Amino acid sequence: MIIGNRDFKYKKDALNFYKGILNSYKFGDFLSEIDRLEIVELLKKHPDFKRKYSNGIKQVLVDKVKYNSKAFHVIDNDSNKEVFSYIKCINGQKSPLTIFTNTCRDIVQEDINRVKLQYFRDNSKDGLVKCQESHDLCKWKDLVIDHRQPNTFSVIVDRFIEINEIDITKVDYIEIIDGVYEFGDEALSNQFKSYHKEKANLRIVKREINSGRAYQGRIKPQKKDLKIE
Repeated sequence: MIIGNRDFKYKKDALNFYKGILNSYKFGDFLSEIDRLEIVELLKKHPDFKRKYSNGIKQVLVDKVKYNSKAFHVIDNDSNKEVFSYIKCINGQKSPLTIFTNTCRDIVQEDINRVKLQYFRDNSKDGLVKCQESHDLCKWKDLVIDHRQPNTFSVIVDRFIEINEIDITKVDYIEIIDGVYEFGDEALSNQFKSYHKEKANLRIVKREINSGRAYQGRIKPQKKDLKIE
């Protein structure tokens, strides 16, 4: 993958390079001239480059977006500020299913975060809790909430699309930031949130554990399943 004068053997190399630039700055910092030029070359790969950045690129800074994460923000020659995703520049336009699934994930993210927080409140000792599969004591950052089979998150989304006969190519979205969307229909958001709450059996596990083990495929609820309240 060629970006400007750089030739990356794999996409992951490009992703790590631009992630490194992003993480080298604090919130509110403007990029150095060298890094700004790197980002301008990257922006030329953006699927909507001509439409979004036709006004020129004056400066680039790092600032906050959703969940207090970092993102690049472009300031054009009219001082308009526009956030963009370096990942979208490298990976290109996402498929309708990917956009729909990611939007669904964002809808329930607060519910999932709340489950993890409550589990720590109920079970932590000296800032550590047990992974529900390995039983190893772990820190917050080493654990994730996982959807237990057979109702993995992708299965829940696929089934939701099927039973509601949704044409994902015709879903109306509101773009919150570059490549991050909300459903234009609030009723659809609420409908998915309720469906996910009903179907999801959650576990708190170590990041590296493969959630697809055979013994997780039992359909009956288990006592240690975590539920969204």
